[in-house]
Amino acid sequence: MTGDEITSIAVIGAGTMGSQIAQQFGLYGFSVKLYDIEGTQLDKARQQNYDLLKRRVEKGTLSQEAFEQAIKNVEYTKDLEDACKQAELVIEAVIEDLETKRKVFAQVDKLCPPETILATNSSTIVISMLYDSTSRPEKCCNMHFFHPVLVMELCEIVKGPKTSDQTIEIARKVVERAGKVPVVLQKEIDGFIVNRILHAATQEAYMLYHMGVADYKDIDIAVEKGLHWPMGPFRLGDLTGLDVTYKARLYMYEKTGDPRFKPTPELEAKVKAGELGRKTKRGWYTYD
Repeated sequence: MTGDEITSIAVIGAGTMGSQIAQQFGLYGFSVKLYDIEGTQLDKARQQNYDLLKRRVEKGTLSQEAFEQAIKNVEYTKDLEDACKQAELVIEAVIEDLETKRKVFAQVDKLCPPETILATNSSTIVISMLYDSTSRPEKCCNMHFFHPVLVMELCEIVKGPKTSDQTIEIARKVVERAGKVPVVLQKEIDGFIVNRILHAATQEAYMLYHMGVADYKDIDIAVEKGLHWPMGPFRLGDLTGLDVTYKARLYMYEKTGDPRFKPTPELEAKVKAGELGRKTKRGWYTYD
């Protein structure tokens, strides 16, 4: 099997990332099955994908015909076996919890054809922590898409110690066919490329706020105007989800012991208060 031959994709987990990953592949002609254990989450994902693509039609960036076909290409299911039985590539996009992901990989491994490639969208849990729960470690890798998937171009593909060169080449080709730009990491490293650099920069911004050097709004303005970021680190945290930021920081801190990664008290307080950013209408900023 080559990257040009793959036509059938399964995405496990219909949260914000999983739903958009599924729709991205649907946009480019792949047959996709999006699985989630919760029917309400599938309904939410279906509506969100419909709304996101419909806006493109209204703006004139997507034809009505392409819209209808893209929507048709994604099937939503609560049946894991149905999602996996014909999949040539499975992308796991469940919560950032190691045991949950290991359980998913073990289940999917038993349901998929032997040649199927298994990938995780995780940016914090490397594939070597997952593939021993399967019978195919050479066919496992990280495929880290960026939020929002339907907009962001990049996908980081990470090769584990047992991942084959063929698997990486197939993943790279499939990402290109799905309209994204792949970069390949030849070995595992915590945070990969983008998040490793991003965490260093945003943590410095959070520390400047913690030390009282400047207000978070002024830090955002300085980064946006001085570094030409499309949005400052605090606005970006609200968009991504402060719980996601907090968990990623905590994981990096616990994994490396490096105090530079330790979440600041202000970030921790936001998460404990349930002020997680745009999705809760309140984070660093307030949203109507």
